[in-house]
Amino acid sequence: MKKTEWYLEYEIIINRPGLLGDISSLMGMLSINIITINGVEDSRRGMLLLSKEDEQITRLSSVLATMDTIHVKKLRKPKLRDKLAVRHGRYIHRDADDHKTVRFVRDELGLLVDFMAELYKTQGHKLIGVRGMPRVGKTESIVAASVSANKRWVFVSSTLLKQTVRNELIEGEYSQNHIYIIDGVVSKRRANDVHWQLIREIMQLPAVKVVEHPDVFIQTTEYELEDFDYIIELRSNEDEKITYEAIEQPNIIQDNGFSMFD
Repeated sequence: MKKTEWYLEYEIIINRPGLLGDISSLMGMLSINIITINGVEDSRRGMLLLSKEDEQITRLSSVLATMDTIHVKKLRKPKLRDKLAVRHGRYIHRDADDHKTVRFVRDELGLLVDFMAELYKTQGHKLIGVRGMPRVGKTESIVAASVSANKRWVFVSSTLLKQTVRNELIEGEYSQNHIYIIDGVVSKRRANDVHWQLIREIMQLPAVKVVEHPDVFIQTTEYELEDFDYIIELRSNEDEKITYEAIEQPNIIQDNGFSMFD
């Protein structure tokens, strides 16, 4: 019989010695395996569980509900956010008004890379936008996530090394196992019609496309923010504002080929 994963998160009401041992012993008696355990928020603990039958989880829920030392917050089939919370000890933060927008700061780069790598592993079309100010770590995180997901990456437009604007791909670069990286600022400033035709071809591929500066990208294309599956925001700190005023300056692309958005 195939085993099923579950996610349990509970808040500690009375943090007495032996509490975790009691809960672990209860799961042992119910033949439920603990895969991973970690603190996920203040006074909260998360667990990834494995059970043979759903009835085991029903019994567990009933017993936990009688305990006055904890309060169960979640007991469900694990979502990606749950798995990452247990792995890193913190939740990713979603926008209150737009749940497909997730927010990170620089000291959460490990969590960001892990999150993107999990997105990359899914099959089929996925369009991801990444917002952030210059030199905050956008491109590096995108590439690191590609390595983690064991996917190859292709820069369609980028400022990582120098201004890169591709007008064609070679035969081996057309693959659903590639991550296609597009810089909206560079494409807007440097691209020609051939480049945009290449982007349209890439958009039709059943693969992951990552667009840096998606708000600029949609100004020059027929795509809209609603077309993106996820919008990731990366800031140096929580109070940093992401703006695009600098790209209105005529010297945004300098004569030496580099940009303020490098």
